[in-house]
Amino acid sequence: MADKEYFELPSLIELSDYGGDFARYLEAVYELFKHDFIEHRPVFRGIRLGLKKHPLYKGKEATFWHMTSEGENEDEREPDMRRLERIQWPAEMIKKSEHPYLKVWENTRSGKTNILIYHEAEHYLVVLRKEKNYVLPWTAYLVTYDFREKKLLKEYESYIKCKER
Repeated sequence: MADKEYFELPSLIELSDYGGDFARYLEAVYELFKHDFIEHRPVFRGIRLGLKKHPLYKGKEATFWHMTSEGENEDEREPDMRRLERIQWPAEMIKKSEHPYLKVWENTRSGKTNILIYHEAEHYLVVLRKEKNYVLPWTAYLVTYDFREKKLLKEYESYIKCKER
């Protein structure tokens, strides 16, 4: 089978583009997030996207922090430069999720159904949470551990096999 056409992603937004000024950089990244998820919400396969706004932290929505920082405790999440640099990737992957290069599947965690969109070459995962009449962008991040990627790909393969039955 021929390789599926590669899915091109937007350029990285780098701190150096803002002279190393993190406060200015964070605001610029937030403006891109606002553009993609508040002003021009992407649509996932005909389903509208909501937005997890609360808890607001420093005047920014919970989803923004989940896409740009890491940590278990909401109050102690740390900015993640790799997530910040890729802030334009989630909306692009959501809008074009039917592109043959992207791997898309569902899983269940803590009784909730998630939709996962994975760009294998870039090791980048977007997670959406399924609700009754809409989906929520939940988080997005680089998959940095081989064992985690293998687990995701195995889950994807199992999902595809079940759908084919």
